[in-house]
Amino acid sequence: MANRTAGPEIERLIKLLAKLPGLGPRSARKAALMLIKRRADLLEPLAEALAEAKDKITICPECGNVDTLSPCGICQHPNRDGSMIVVVEEVGDLWALERAGVVKGRYHVLGGHLSPLDGIGPEDLSIGKLVQRAQAEEVSEVLLALNATVEGQSTMHYVRDLLADCGVAVSEIQKGVPMGGELDYLDEGTLAAAINARRRI
Repeated sequence: MANRTAGPEIERLIKLLAKLPGLGPRSARKAALMLIKRRADLLEPLAEALAEAKDKITICPECGNVDTLSPCGICQHPNRDGSMIVVVEEVGDLWALERAGVVKGRYHVLGGHLSPLDGIGPEDLSIGKLVQRAQAEEVSEVLLALNATVEGQSTMHYVRDLLADCGVAVSEIQKGVPMGGELDYLDEGTLAAAINARRRI
């Protein structure tokens, strides 16, 4: 019989924590021990927040953002500029741009990037919906704010070609985003510079 250092419930907690980005088995054990040690002020509120999130959080049918509203608060906001759609790979990128406070338009979350090696093709992303949205009469510009990775740039070129016949200006974020950089890890000033220095493609 194998040695076991903790009960099955604790082992399950550690295994689930280890699936989170940035947490390996050792970090997951540390996090689990901290949660157990601070059960009243950390573990119990976290369990309640997770249960509430599971019940209330939804994916916006318009842009792909996550929110407790449907459509999300950004899509419903009356002061958003409906003439611009800012395209991002993931919700974390949307949040990063919102923190920078430089986007006045609406968003579109692709849900990832093209990656043939991983079996991710156009049908796995929200590209068709983007083309539909770009054809709306009020839309005049689509800003591609995709990550400066090889996959992000390949996705950008693919989307740009699809938008060529939609009658909208297509631009990309430019200065300030390094090759290989991901938007969610950039500071607000860098993101602001990238948005303000966008160029047509």
